[in-house]
Amino acid sequence: MESAQRSGNLRVARFGLNTKGRDLAVGDIHGHFGRLEAALAAARFSPEHDRLFSVGDLVDRGPESAEVLAWLERPWFHAICGNHDLMTWRRAMNNPIPDVDHRVHGGEWLDACDRGTQARIAARLNGLPLAIEVETPDGVVGLVHADFPYDDWQAIHGAGFSPEDEDACLWSIDRYRMQYAKPVRNVRAVVHGHMTLRKPAQLGNVYYIDTGGWQDGGKFTLLDLHTLKPCR
Repeated sequence: MESAQRSGNLRVARFGLNTKGRDLAVGDIHGHFGRLEAALAAARFSPEHDRLFSVGDLVDRGPESAEVLAWLERPWFHAICGNHDLMTWRRAMNNPIPDVDHRVHGGEWLDACDRGTQARIAARLNGLPLAIEVETPDGVVGLVHADFPYDDWQAIHGAGFSPEDEDACLWSIDRYRMQYAKPVRNVRAVVHGHMTLRKPAQLGNVYYIDTGGWQDGGKFTLLDLHTLKPCR
């Protein structure tokens, strides 16, 4: 897969400890923000006290993808870049990923947006970090969309973290495919989306939380980053 070509954007965004409420992570949203709102209401999410962290794939496939702009303006909502976000901003900037038809992967909605809206969407999605670190009472939790290609979290801060490594973070399913359960060092936990599962899964200290909230019959898993337990 071609390099993300992230244009020098921030690789890792860091968030300090939330002492007022919860920090929740959610799997792929895929343009179903209405369903997400229902899940947040069921979990009694408090915009005044809680924060919500998306593991990427905010857009495509769902009917409300264009609402991503409004959601990214919410002060309690934070997101990393997923491969669908990458496909979207690349095509909106007239630089589509070669040999990948964004429309086939749920990107038809972008054609219904006017050029100004497309430009704003591209700018916001292009500005998303590759990873997020969230401080919790028991240590840092890292969020990366698809996979993490190292056994040491500190590799993401190193000069040797390559474009190919960034691609793995956006596209790979190697760790899950191999059921590789060796923990990632120097981080409390790593949280991924990307791979849609019937229920959350864990390999070592790596958590997979995309349970198909964007699909009929699926649900959004909201993982409490302080407890590393799903909200009930």
